[in-house]
Amino acid sequence: MAGAASSGEGKEMEMVEPKAGFKSDVWKHFGFSLKRNEKGEKVTDKENTGIAVVTDNARNMGVAVKEAGLSPHVKCFAHTLNLASQAGLKVNRVSRLLGRVRRVAAFFHRSSTATAVLTSKQQMLNLPVHKLIMDVVTRWNSSLDMIERYLEQQQAIAAALLSSEVRRNAREIDSLDAADIADAEDIVKLLTPLKKATTVLCDESRPTISLIIPLKHMIQVSMAPCDVDSNTVSQMKAAILNDLADRYQGEQAEFLYESSALDRRFRALPHLNNSERDEIFNRLKLKATQMQNQNPSEEESAAPGSHEHVAGHSKTDPPQKAHAVGGVSPPSKKTALEDLLGDSFSQGDSRTQHTAQIDAEIDLYRKETSISLMACPLEWWKDNAQRYPLLSTLAKSYLSVPATSVPSERVFSVAGDIVNAQRSQLLPDNVDMLIFLKKNLSLSE
Repeated sequence: MAGAASSGEGKEMEMVEPKAGFKSDVWKHFGFSLKRNEKGEKVTDKENTGIAVVTDNARNMGVAVKEAGLSPHVKCFAHTLNLASQAGLKVNRVSRLLGRVRRVAAFFHRSSTATAVLTSKQQMLNLPVHKLIMDVVTRWNSSLDMIERYLEQQQAIAAALLSSEVRRNAREIDSLDAADIADAEDIVKLLTPLKKATTVLCDESRPTISLIIPLKHMIQVSMAPCDVDSNTVSQMKAAILNDLADRYQGEQAEFLYESSALDRRFRALPHLNNSERDEIFNRLKLKATQMQNQNPSEEESAAPGSHEHVAGHSKTDPPQKAHAVGGVSPPSKKTALEDLLGDSFSQGDSRTQHTAQIDAEIDLYRKETSISLMACPLEWWKDNAQRYPLLSTLAKSYLSVPATSVPSERVFSVAGDIVNAQRSQLLPDNVDMLIFLKKNLSLSE
């Protein structure tokens, strides 16, 4: 969990597109290549990886990550929401409604006369002069946008379709009736929280992995059956809940709950009971202790005075030796006694100390009050690193993992804008620098 690897659809995937009978083998080979760097040297250990990978929900990506031995494997939550929303939109009544709205939008897009009449009707009715939206099959939120725009312009659309210059060319196109409008409004109301969740998850300036569990719980609560629901809404809710039910189980779920627990905004985990919360923090204690035992030097490099704020460590502890230039201390020579008995006694004492320290830090952390939803949890951990020298390191390794593969897909889009027919002679190093500047350099106006 010390880092995050994000994987999306890239050019490498296109180059090795296999025939149907060989897909699993190709993605196994792709997973094999993930374990090695450009020199062919092994960079991951299948027995103990600690590298989180975020991909979409495609099975081939699961095969590749499994063969690479990377763990945990987090499925892109934006893609998960897309699949759940698509399941809701495939309900027969909703699918037919979308088809009717799509035909209306397509007609106005094709006909310049109809577009001109629609514009005049919008002006007469004091409505925004907006074009109708056509949805895209691969983007569920475009279907929501299409319905919203239709509802906004329904009076102008009805008036335009009734005009003589349009009616003769639109004999098979009708505006929606009252029942259709009611269903459309219910669909917009039901899917708007999912659209907002997708927008929040695609933020690249703040941690997002800790948002998955709270957002999933919010969606499941909003999709709970209600007596006032229409038949259409009830079917949509059931389809969405059924699609989300099996998402994020086992190791994935544990990792996501731990990520939310390490985010001060969601530390309370109110939708869980006390025993479930205790189990999560017990796992965090174990992982923090294991991490510190594997990297004992990190304790010595903690900020000065950090032990003064943690229970069990007094100000009278013997001072550490000064660090050398660059923050790296030269290795000290072992005495004969340390060489003979150091592994049996000193290491055991150190591990006991680490366990006591992380216990104290977690107990103190759980007593903290939550911070604002608009605050950045990584900034909070940075400001409180002295109070939580061990827990802050663990939190950074969790919260650095993205919740979606959207950022990596955006990088491919940026690369496509940079490398075009007019700039096809750019050197690879220059392309890398241009992409880096585009994604990281903020220019003041």
